[in-house]
Amino acid sequence: MSDNLPEVSKSITEEALWDSLPHEILTHVFLRLPIKSIITCTSVSKTWKSLIRNPSFISTHLHHSSNNDNLLLFRLRPEPLAKAVKQLKRIGDEKEVYALHWDDNTNFHQYTTFDDFPFHGQSGTEVFRVVGTCNGLICLADDLSYTYAYNFILWNPCVKKYVRLPHPNFSFMTTGPYTTAVGFGFDSKTNDYKVVRFVTPEDGDFEEGESSPKVEVYSLATGKWRVVTAQCPKCAVRDTMLVYLRLQAFVNGALHLVCYKTTPEIRFLHFVLVFDLEDEVFREIPLPKHSDMFYWKWVSIMAFGNSIALLEPGYVLHTLDIWVLKNYADASSWTKIVSLDAQAPPQDIPRPFHGFYRKKIPCAKAFRKSGEVILETYKKRLVSRNLETQEVKDLGITGSKFSFVDPYVESLVLLDKPDLAVTNYGKVR
Repeated sequence: MSDNLPEVSKSITEEALWDSLPHEILTHVFLRLPIKSIITCTSVSKTWKSLIRNPSFISTHLHHSSNNDNLLLFRLRPEPLAKAVKQLKRIGDEKEVYALHWDDNTNFHQYTTFDDFPFHGQSGTEVFRVVGTCNGLICLADDLSYTYAYNFILWNPCVKKYVRLPHPNFSFMTTGPYTTAVGFGFDSKTNDYKVVRFVTPEDGDFEEGESSPKVEVYSLATGKWRVVTAQCPKCAVRDTMLVYLRLQAFVNGALHLVCYKTTPEIRFLHFVLVFDLEDEVFREIPLPKHSDMFYWKWVSIMAFGNSIALLEPGYVLHTLDIWVLKNYADASSWTKIVSLDAQAPPQDIPRPFHGFYRKKIPCAKAFRKSGEVILETYKKRLVSRNLETQEVKDLGITGSKFSFVDPYVESLVLLDKPDLAVTNYGKVR
């Protein structure tokens, strides 16, 4: 035993040497390490672990990553899983695939994959809906079935931790039949992540678009749901079963959803409902008037830089129209920047005539940092289209019915949470 004393003494001396470095220097070094190496450093010494898990360092690292990382998150489904879900068969071992790719114009190489999806087989529909991403957190919802489900998860695959949300206040038992929309974002005032549910009851007195949704907020800081006291405008939210559409956008500290209400002049008046996550108040952004009152019914909403964009998928007019709010503070600045028809590249085999759907218009999935739009073709190819030059690049990725694409930032969010508040799985490699 005494033979090991020199080695033990050397180890203690080295640890003391590393611990003696000023925190400013350590922070400078850690910020320039890959996130997997940062996690490894938490095992070097208690001092390093304490520094890295400190909320101040996690915030500094997030700011550094946001300014330096250009990544896109892709959620895809392998073909066997897609077929099993479609045929209502047992899904087997095929898991959802989450991968990060570099978002630059020289290449589109894969950066990393998150192969160990920890929620495989835990969804009622065998696949989760991605509500959105924010600062490295991915919000998942098990709400793609025709039954009422209340399984929500906040997941950071970079640190292999997740939080399973408690049962919300509003359910079928408390509210009766309802439609619901869900949003996810960050409250910079309180440094808190929030999941918001907009619930429209459909009881016996229900009149579409003539009542106010019930709204509740889950706070990651408190770990609880609470009902919003501010009065929501009278409107109807669009249901999460619209799986092809992006139903919420988090921009400028607020959630944005396309809703509709009833007025004496217009039966279905669509508008953007805005919910500020800091002050938890509502406001409205009107949409451009259109002769077809159903024009905005199937629209997707996405972040577009520091503003928002609407994507009308062309189910009626057979064109993909992309509208951008050029000046976020000016509702009159809505501008249609492009209108793509079925003959515009990328071309794929048109959808055979079947009732309402005559042609297959490419489906918009996300905007890149460059302003290019990622489209999914009829054959599920993912391509990137430059909206100015109209140049199209094949990304070499095959999508699926539930494919999801979004800008992503690697982060250490959840690393500072106590073990009782989060669930750990596996090791970061």
